[in-house]
Amino acid sequence: MSRNNIRMAQKLSPTARRAKAARDKRYAMSDWGKYKKRTAQKKACPKGYDYDHRTKKCIKSSQNRAGGRNGTKNETTRRRYGY
Repeated sequence: MSRNNIRMAQKLSPTARRAKAARDKRYAMSDWGKYKKRTAQKKACPKGYDYDHRTKKCIKSSQNRAGGRNGTKNETTRRRYGY
C-alpha cells in the first residue's frame, strides 16, 4: 500500500492526516516506542494476540486495543494519581 492510500478510522482532512501520521511516527520512533516494539516482538504472542505492556502478558488484540473497561486514558491517571 502506498503512502497516499493509508486508511484511517478517523475522517480527517488531508492536512490533519499528514500531521497525525507525522505525530504517530515520532511517537513510534521514540525510545519508549522502540522499547515496546522490541519487547512485543520478543514475546512472540500467538495469532490474534498482542503483548500488553501493562499486564506483561499476551492478551487478545481486541482487548489490548480497547484499553480495558475505561479506555487507555485512565491507565496513566490511575498510575499517577491512584484513582
